[in-house]
Amino acid sequence: MGIFEPYRAIGYITSGVPFSVQRLGTETFLTVTVGKAFQIYNCSKLNLVLIGPQLPKKIRALASYRDFTFAAYGTDIAVFKRAHQVADWSRHSAKVNLLLLFGEHILSVDADGNLFIWAFKGIEDNLAPIGHIKLDANFTPTCLMHPDTYLNKVLIGSQEGSLQLWNISTKKKIYEFKGWNLGICSCVSSPALDVIAVGCADGTIHVHNIRYDEEVVTFKHSARGTVTALSFSTDGQPLLASGGSSGVISIWNLEKKRLQSVIREAHESSIISLHFLANEPVLMSSSADNSIKMWVFDTSDGDPRLLRFRSGHSAPPLCIRFYANGRHILSAGRDRAFRLFSVIQDQQSRELSQGHISKRAKKLRMKEEELKLKPVIALDYAEIRERDWCNVVTCHMDTEQAYVWRLQNFVLGEHILRPCPENPTPVKTCAISACGNFAVLGTAGGWIERFNLQSGISRGSYLDMSIKGAHDGGVVGVACDSTNTLMISAGYNGDVKVWDFKGRELKSRWEIGCTVVKIVYNHLNGLLAAVTDDFLIRLYDVVASRMVRKFEGHTDRITDLCFSEDGKWLLSSSMDGSLRIWDVVLARQIDAVHVDVSITALSLSPNMDVLATTHVDQNGVYLWVNRSIFSGASNVDSFASGKEIVNVRLPSISSVDGSQTADYDKPLVDNANSKDASGSATFINQIPELVTLSLLPKSQWQSLVNLDIIKVRNKPIEHPRKPEKAPFFLPSIPSLSGEILFTPSEDNKHTDAKGNGMEKNDRKFDMPPSPFLHLLQSSAEMKNFSAFTDYIKGLSPSALDMELRMVQIIDDENMQGLDMKPEMISIELLLDYFVYEISYRNNFEFLQAVIRLFLKIHGETIRCDSKLQDKAKKLLEIQSDVWQKIDTLFQRTRCMITFLSNSQF
Repeated sequence: MGIFEPYRAIGYITSGVPFSVQRLGTETFLTVTVGKAFQIYNCSKLNLVLIGPQLPKKIRALASYRDFTFAAYGTDIAVFKRAHQVADWSRHSAKVNLLLLFGEHILSVDADGNLFIWAFKGIEDNLAPIGHIKLDANFTPTCLMHPDTYLNKVLIGSQEGSLQLWNISTKKKIYEFKGWNLGICSCVSSPALDVIAVGCADGTIHVHNIRYDEEVVTFKHSARGTVTALSFSTDGQPLLASGGSSGVISIWNLEKKRLQSVIREAHESSIISLHFLANEPVLMSSSADNSIKMWVFDTSDGDPRLLRFRSGHSAPPLCIRFYANGRHILSAGRDRAFRLFSVIQDQQSRELSQGHISKRAKKLRMKEEELKLKPVIALDYAEIRERDWCNVVTCHMDTEQAYVWRLQNFVLGEHILRPCPENPTPVKTCAISACGNFAVLGTAGGWIERFNLQSGISRGSYLDMSIKGAHDGGVVGVACDSTNTLMISAGYNGDVKVWDFKGRELKSRWEIGCTVVKIVYNHLNGLLAAVTDDFLIRLYDVVASRMVRKFEGHTDRITDLCFSEDGKWLLSSSMDGSLRIWDVVLARQIDAVHVDVSITALSLSPNMDVLATTHVDQNGVYLWVNRSIFSGASNVDSFASGKEIVNVRLPSISSVDGSQTADYDKPLVDNANSKDASGSATFINQIPELVTLSLLPKSQWQSLVNLDIIKVRNKPIEHPRKPEKAPFFLPSIPSLSGEILFTPSEDNKHTDAKGNGMEKNDRKFDMPPSPFLHLLQSSAEMKNFSAFTDYIKGLSPSALDMELRMVQIIDDENMQGLDMKPEMISIELLLDYFVYEISYRNNFEFLQAVIRLFLKIHGETIRCDSKLQDKAKKLLEIQSDVWQKIDTLFQRTRCMITFLSNSQF
C-alpha cells in the first residue's frame, strides 16, 4: 500500500445528478450524489449527517424513502439502509438514467427504454423486479413523474418531444401527448389537479392540463438556454421556479401569468434540481458548480434571498497549504475562489470574502466571476500574526500586484502590494518572514521587493548592481530563513542567490545549470530543494552554497514538492502520476505510489499525520493518512515500498468503501501489524521510556480504590420489604458473570441428597472454575495475559472486587497445609500476572488500582508465606524501577513549567 493510505476526499458537495428530498417527522433531509457516493444533509442548517459508501461506478440517478436510499450506477441499482447496502438490483442491460419513488415501489428506466418495477418491502427475500414495460423504439425517455391522484399512472417525457401516460399495474400505454416537437428536459406535477409543467430544450415552459390535453399558459425565456429544472410552490403562493443551463433561476407568477423575479448568478453552472419545501416559502437548488443553496421568499417585494448554502470549488484547485496545525487547509482554484477547508468538521469550511462582489456586480451589470481576483498561483502565511494583522499573501495569475488576507475574519485585507510601480510586471512568487512582519515578492521581470504587512508599505528592494535588479530573468521562488538573516531567491535561468535579509545585499550565488521551475526551503535543516526542467530534484546547503543531494526518478514534469516538518522527508509529485517520498538523511527513495489522475499540488500537515493532494480535473481535496503514525509498526520500512511503485486508488468521499461496508462485522487485519502481533510486549518496546494507559473511564479504576467508602455510602437505610402481591418470577441464583442460573427442582434435590454427605468436603475442588480463574490459568500457561487483562477491564469495580475475594483464604489458622489450597495457586498466578504487566508497562493506572485492592485483601496471606513474599519483592523491584523512570519525566516537566512560570519575557 505504501506509507500514505487513502483516507477520504473533502470539498465535494454535489454533482450533476438531481437530488432527492424527503421529510422524516419535522426534519427535511436532502440526498445528493458526489461521484460514486451519496451524501445526506439536514435542511434545517444544511449540515452533513451521513455519507454513503463508495460504489464501483458513478451514480446516475437517485431516490430515497425513509431510511432507504436507491442509487443507480451503470446497469445496477444499489439499495442502502442508511449507510449499509442491503441489496443490489441487476436486471437492466443498459445504463439506468431515471429512478422514481412510486408508493412502495421503485421505477427504473434505462437508455434502451426498459422500465422495471421493483418492490422494496421485504427486499432481503425478493431481488427480482415485479414488472417490466418496454417503451417504443423511437421514444428516448428523459424524465419520469407521477401525476397526483392518478392511480398507478406515470408520465414519461422523451427527447423526441412527446409524452406518454402509462399504467404500471396493467403495463399498458393509456395516452400519448404529441408535445411541442421539442426535446423535453424536465416535468413536474403542480398542486392543482391534472396540471403539470414541462420544460423544453428551447427554453419554453408549458403549463399543461393532462386531463383535457390543453395548454394552460406558456412562459418563454429563450435567452437563458435549456429548462433543466422545475418546481411549484406549495405554501399557497402561485409560484413556479425554473432553472436553466445558464445558472439563472426564474420565478413565474401563475395568477398574473408573468415573470415575477429573476435570480441572476444563482449558480455558476447549469441548474440540476429545484424543489420547494413542503408548505414553506423555501426553495432548494443544486448545480453542477458543486453547490447547494436555499432561497427564502420573505421580502416585501416577493423576491427571494439567499438563506444558506454549501459550496466547494467549481474548478480544480491550484494551490493548497495546511493551516492551524493541520486542522484546516487553504485552497485556491481555477474558479477564482480562495477557500478554507476544515479537516475535522465539514461545516467549518468556507470561502474567504473578496468584498461586496454581489452588490458590485449588480451595479455594474457584470458577472461576479469577472469581478473576482484571478486564480491564485502562489501563497504563503504566518499563523503567528493571525490576531494582529493580515497574515496571508497571495499571488495571482497575470496580476501585477499581490493581495493580503486577514484570516481571523476570513476577508480580503485592506492593503495591496505593488512591487516596482515604475515597471510593473506580474507577481510570480511570495514568502512571509518567520516573524510575520514582512512579505517578499518576486516578479516576472526579475524584481524582488520587501513589504511591511501591517502597513502595506514597501521596505526596500533586493538589487544586484551588475544587472540593476535581482535576477536577469523571472523570479520563480523566494524564501526566508527562520531568523530573518537570509533571503533566498531563484531565477528562471537557473541562478540561485542568497541575500542579507535586513541589509538587502547579495552574499552569495551559484548556478544550477538548467531552468528552475520551483524551490522549497526548510527552516529546520536549512536545505533548499530546487526543481528543474530535467525532472531532477536538487538539494542545496544554503550556508555552504553547495549541492548535498540529488534525487532522480520522475519521468515527467514535477508539479509540486514539500518538506516534512522535521526536514527528514521530501515529497514530490509529477505529471507521470507518481508520488515519491525521499529520505533526505539517507539520500534515497523510501516510497512511491502511482495514482490514475496526476497530482497537481500537495501539502503535508505539521504533525506528518495527513497528506493533502489535488489532482487534474478534480474539484476536491484528497486526504491520505500516514500509516506509520496511526499503526503500531516499529519503523517506516514495514510500509514503504522502496524503489518499487505501488498503484493506489484515489481516496473516496467516504472513509469506508463499499467492500469494507459489506464486511463490516469482520475484523480488519493490517498486514504490517500482523507481523508484530505476537503480543503486547512488541508494542511496548516501541516506547521504552513511557507507559501505556488503559483508556478506561477514570471512575472505573478510582472506584476500586474507594470501594469500601462507596459501599458504606450506598448502604440501604432499612431492609427491603416483601411486596404484598409479588409477580411470578422464575427463582434464579445470582452469578458473577451475569448469567442466570435457575434453582434446581425439588426432585433433583432429593435425588442428589444421597451423595451430598460424601462430596461436601470435596465440592470446592470439583466445581468448575469461574471465567476469571480459567482465563488466569490459561494465560499463565501461554505466558500472554492479554485475554485476561481484557476480561478484568470489562468487569465492574464490584465484580472485580468479588472475584479477588473469592480466592481469599479464610481459615488460615492451619499454616502447614496452606500450600495445598487451590486459593494459594490463584494468588501466585495473580502475582505473576502483576509482575508481567508492570514489566511491560501496560494498562498502568488500572493495574495500580488493582494491585492496591489485591494487597488490601491478600496482604496478610502474602506476609505469612515465604514463597509469596519472594514474588511480592520481585513485584516491588519492578514497580520501583518503572515508577522511577516515569517520575523523572514528570520532574523534568515540573522544572520546565516552574522555570517558564517564574521567567519574565
